[in-house]
Amino acid sequence: MLTATRQAHILNSLRTDGEVTVEELAEQFGVSLSTIRRDLNALSAEGLLRRVRGGGSIEPDQIPFTDVERQHAPEKSRVAERAAELVSEGDVVIIDIGTTTALLAAQLRGRRITVITASLAVIDELRDDDVVELIVLGGAVRKNYNSMIGTLTEQALAQIRATTCFLGTSGIRADGTISDTTGMEVPVKRAMIESSQRTVVLADASKFPGVGVLSVCGPEQISTVITNDDADAATLDLLREQGVEVMTA
Repeated sequence: MLTATRQAHILNSLRTDGEVTVEELAEQFGVSLSTIRRDLNALSAEGLLRRVRGGGSIEPDQIPFTDVERQHAPEKSRVAERAAELVSEGDVVIIDIGTTTALLAAQLRGRRITVITASLAVIDELRDDDVVELIVLGGAVRKNYNSMIGTLTEQALAQIRATTCFLGTSGIRADGTISDTTGMEVPVKRAMIESSQRTVVLADASKFPGVGVLSVCGPEQISTVITNDDADAATLDLLREQGVEVMTA
């Protein structure tokens, strides 16, 4: 079996089971443990899976929101502060779910804007603000990650036209693809992009290359990426070549 074919099968197994072990894959494909480790390392380097001890995983969002919130907190805060500079009075903005986007919401308190969101964390941040007009998208509540997803969310977004969508991401691959780990979130993110005049991706430096297996969109569908000064330079250069504005914080 060709290496590329075997790696594709590995990803299919991950999508089905969430995680796999080196031993299971070696037995499944009839190859050595070292061959499987090389496959997993290669897929991890491309941002297609998360390498874990003894195997691989594509479900990092099983980590509770509060735990993710603490990871790379200073870097996320700088990205959120930079993103807030792009919002003007009267704007209608869609704020995606995620920990960095929740920090952005805190930066927007007291602004005469409209915020549309399916993030429970954003709602909690802005629900008592007397100035911000808050519009809540419906959907099924994903309690572990403080979000709402599903057909109702997508249908609501189809009725909306926003100035800017602030999009979260599991990672930005070396080819500039914006990716995610959760299949249920991808259609919602795509609907957010379609409903907005411009899309701004918030991605701290740890999101390069990230761990997303599922493609949300290519660089041609985003306007701006906001990240940290130490994010992967090669990927940022590629984004610029594709016409994406890169802002660092």
